Amino acid sequence: MVNKIKKRYNEIPLTVKVSTSYAVCSILQKCLSFITLPLFTRLLTTEQYGQYTIYSSWSGILMIFLTLNLAYGSFQTAMVKFEEKRNEYITAIQGICLILSCLFLVIYLPFRDLWNKLFELPTIFVLLLVSEIFFSTATSLWMGKNRFEFKYKSVVAVTLLTAVFSPVMAYILVGLTSEKGYARIVGYAGVNIIVGIIIFILNVKKGKKFFNKEFWKYALGFNIPLLAYYLSQVIFNQSDRIMISHITSTSDAAMYGVAYNLAMILTFVLNAINGSYVPWLYGKIKKNNAQDNKSISLILIMLMGLIILCVIWYAPEIILIMAGKQYSVAIYVVAPVSMSLLLLFYSQLFINIEFYYEEKKMLVYGSIGAAVLNIILNGLLIPIFGFVAAGYTTLISYIVFALSNYYTMRLMLKKRKLDDDMYDYKLLLLLFVAFMISGFLGVSLYGNLILRILITLVVFGLLVINKNKDLEILNFSNQETPYSYGLIPILALDLWEHAYYLKYKNNILHVPDNLSTV
Repeated sequence: MVNKIKKRYNEIPLTVKVSTSYAVCSILQKCLSFITLPLFTRLLTTEQYGQYTIYSSWSGILMIFLTLNLAYGSFQTAMVKFEEKRNEYITAIQGICLILSCLFLVIYLPFRDLWNKLFELPTIFVLLLVSEIFFSTATSLWMGKNRFEFKYKSVVAVTLLTAVFSPVMAYILVGLTSEKGYARIVGYAGVNIIVGIIIFILNVKKGKKFFNKEFWKYALGFNIPLLAYYLSQVIFNQSDRIMISHITSTSDAAMYGVAYNLAMILTFVLNAINGSYVPWLYGKIKKNNAQDNKSISLILIMLMGLIILCVIWYAPEIILIMAGKQYSVAIYVVAPVSMSLLLLFYSQLFINIEFYYEEKKMLVYGSIGAAVLNIILNGLLIPIFGFVAAGYTTLISYIVFALSNYYTMRLMLKKRKLDDDMYDYKLLLLLFVAFMISGFLGVSLYGNLILRILITLVVFGLLVINKNKDLEILNFSNQETPYSYGLIPILALDLWEHAYYLKYKNNILHVPDNLSTV
């Protein structure tokens, strides 16, 4: 029996094994994060949970400065360009990160008391933060290389190891001390650092040299022009929690963080949809048949919008289950932040076109402008309306971001004298308005669960039941999608990326990593 199963497994194509393993691994990671949220919200006070929230927020911001996002951005193209020297490239990147980390410490340590007030963290935790960022980057580089070499078993093993042991270690430490917020930080960071140290040593043994002029020039030349974009996206995601903590309290930051994290789980869905949609779209553009995109984009907006509405309409119950009564006021943040994700999806529709024609400059400007607006509005409105205001400033900023990408895409198409028929703009606008009204209708009905359930049953009864009442499971090879056959998918597992790499080696078109991350 065992031999038969082993034989069947060996017969599965490598691309299917790789893609399925990564997909399952990613899902398990998300599930573990989702499962541990109610655990820690109940073990920690809002003040203690806020400490972890602040640490995580600064981690996202400092990551940009200490690594220049070099584990992403240029990394994929470098793995192709320097295929025979991948180990040397990774070690050289670690050399850049080491220099940047040391420079930060030189600036931080003499004035640590001043910096600590800004970070709202003790010195030991700032040092822990820097260490975690540095060694986690080593892990990311190693994983990236192994992905390209299809060594999926080691990547999955390390990913699951850290995903499981981090919350376990945090749980143990939380039970051993009264400083539970800091204990959770040490639990998560400690596991990442230990794993990172081991992988860092392995990387250095293989790559040997920290300095390589060719690799440094390539990596820095690619990533530095995109730093403003990366930083602006991090500001969208992290600055509001930091500002809430400074303006109101750490407890309010925790409230906002719980609601925000709940909404951000939807980014998994957003990235999955966009990841499957982009190859189909680019194939259509290449064949000068982009008109088909009008109907497909509307379907995708409908799908994303309905998922977001479900989260908004049942935010009180989800927050109660996931976080507890002490976080009940956070429900009023879920709606604006979730609607912001829909706007991000709109932005991504326009950005996809810009990336195809390698137009990135205006994207950076729009992103910076929206991020700056977010900070200004937070500074003005949080002192007046409290942490809930941050959700609405995020929504306003994403409206600006979506509009900027809409206009830059259309200007780019006009400049290149291309047909401006990629999307049905009027219907896209009408759909957004409809979803916006529906979302805030749900907020107004938060006090009446039965009415919300009845309305939901009616709506979904109309939307998901077809004439034959049948569902079908299909699979497609390479770049094919259900859309190619005039079919509308309800759920898709994307195995495209790795099959595409095997055939094309990423030589046709490259889209930088993480440019669709919230």
